[in-house]
Amino acid sequence: MTPEHLLREIEKKGLSPVYLFVGPEGYRRRACRAALLDRALPDSESRQEGVTVHDLDEVTLAEVLDDARSMSLFAADRVIFVQGAEGVLPRGDVKDAPGQDTLKDYCKDPTPGVTLVFDARRFDFDGEDKSKMERLLKFFAPVPVVVEFARLTPQDARVFAQNLALERGLRLGNAELDALVVATAADAARLANEIEKLSLHGGPITAKEIAALVPNSSETTIFALVNALATRNRPQSLELLDRLVRSGEYLPLALTFLGGIFRLALAAREQGLRSTQDVQSFFQRQGTPMWRARAEQIHAASQKFSREKLEEGIGLVFRADRDLKSSRADDRVVMEEFVLRLTR
Repeated sequence: MTPEHLLREIEKKGLSPVYLFVGPEGYRRRACRAALLDRALPDSESRQEGVTVHDLDEVTLAEVLDDARSMSLFAADRVIFVQGAEGVLPRGDVKDAPGQDTLKDYCKDPTPGVTLVFDARRFDFDGEDKSKMERLLKFFAPVPVVVEFARLTPQDARVFAQNLALERGLRLGNAELDALVVATAADAARLANEIEKLSLHGGPITAKEIAALVPNSSETTIFALVNALATRNRPQSLELLDRLVRSGEYLPLALTFLGGIFRLALAAREQGLRSTQDVQSFFQRQGTPMWRARAEQIHAASQKFSREKLEEGIGLVFRADRDLKSSRADDRVVMEEFVLRLTR
């Protein structure tokens, strides 16, 4: 279940007795926690006695479930947040983990009026964490509702930013949305913070204002890196990569942007698309989201890169993606090798 789905479920159907929150994304997690509290404990007095927080790095699962089964003298309804849910995982097989049968029994017969939320935010859904996440989900299989807080994809981040801007009464064009997504590395919390700041700016927001007001914006965008790579400008490409690293950008996301541009640009070249309008119309007919600014970027890349260079770029993206997910310690080394190979 996605966070958005959970919010709709809470509004329409109420609360489930047990939840598992998994994944690293924090902004939407906070929104879901707030929605749970608003539904279960709507007034401040009930929250003072009705909210309990445990940490499975400090207490056992059995102690948490014992607390959940205990009736409170001061609160008719309770919400129990259980942090560090990863702490239940054993070193060996999950089937041998203590407490899983107890968890299964509780989920079959939960305590009325108690909402129990297990929270695991250390593991991601791919890369080196993938197997750990699979073990975690296997242990918590009895939990009826699992909410996945994955990092936003670029397209999801764009939709998120657009909706948030509309709520704040802020009108942003396609180019401005693209600039925001890249500048914030598609991070929901950073997007929300920057949109809040821009909504207080007053007047129309253009790419120029975003470049001036939003940290890490236009000069360090992935599209500038694409242009530098297209001209095989190795010094400029490495400089842009250095800026991305210094500003704390999430390099796997930058690689995802690059891979998407290369694949779409190759398709545009193979189809003989000669203008931005051709690119936009073709991909929209294929069901691929394509707005004007994005089409301009794809068209430019298809013109600047030869077919052979685009194919090479896609292969190098695959290789870099594999290396980023391996045990190599430094993402920057992987990306620098990518730049060196593509600009030789």
